Amino acid sequence: MVDIQNDVDTREVPLKKVGVRNVKYPVTVLDKNNKVQSTTATVDLFVNLPHHFKGTHMSRFIEVFHKYHTDISMQHFLDMLEEIRVKLDAEKAYGSIEFPYYIEKEAPVSKSKGIMEYNCSYEGKVEAAARKFYVSVKVPIATLCPCSKAISEYGAHNQRGFVNVKLLYSDFFWIEDVIAMIENCASTSLYSVLKRKDEKFVTEQAYDNPRFVEDVVREVYIGLKKMNFKWFSVEAETEESIHNHNAYAYTEYN
Repeated sequence: MVDIQNDVDTREVPLKKVGVRNVKYPVTVLDKNNKVQSTTATVDLFVNLPHHFKGTHMSRFIEVFHKYHTDISMQHFLDMLEEIRVKLDAEKAYGSIEFPYYIEKEAPVSKSKGIMEYNCSYEGKVEAAARKFYVSVKVPIATLCPCSKAISEYGAHNQRGFVNVKLLYSDFFWIEDVIAMIENCASTSLYSVLKRKDEKFVTEQAYDNPRFVEDVVREVYIGLKKMNFKWFSVEAETEESIHNHNAYAYTEYN
């Protein structure tokens, strides 16, 4: 059959990225407590396209990804991109997947169990002589305002927010360990199930641990350094309960 993608293009315009975006696919990732976890990912896969190629073969992205979707662990993600690069005769391959990651979490007092969702992503780039791979984790948190607590005779405003970290992968780590560290840096962590005695505990814990977004970012930064990541970024954002704006802080380490 005629293969138009393999025709020569005479316009001499190289393309940095061509490929597939927003592919929904079931995947299996590693789980610290249960060994593996099944979830659904949104997948983007690309290669560069030299100027003399008219197009790329879109189906080959999915064919290769399908081989890896039952074990798309950190260790295998770059192997998957390298296979795409070679199969499509490209200099570079790029890929990212975003997926919800679920952890069973007990309430602090009643020990009632529920499922928490955390948004995670893998992002990688491979070429013949170099590879880079990043893991991002977004963790919902709660903070209580130190200033509000200091100036008020009773109470203090509090709010939900999130911490997002992006980590340069060098050595294996568990997503659960990063999440637990981040939650410990907030005024209090969030839960899917809370009884009244749990609500009392969480409310008082937040009051005893006031945090600005600046505090949260600095504490997470210290925690990630202790975990020996070579490069990382940290951002925290809270949807303020009594201000008509969000509070935000960001930093990175290299």
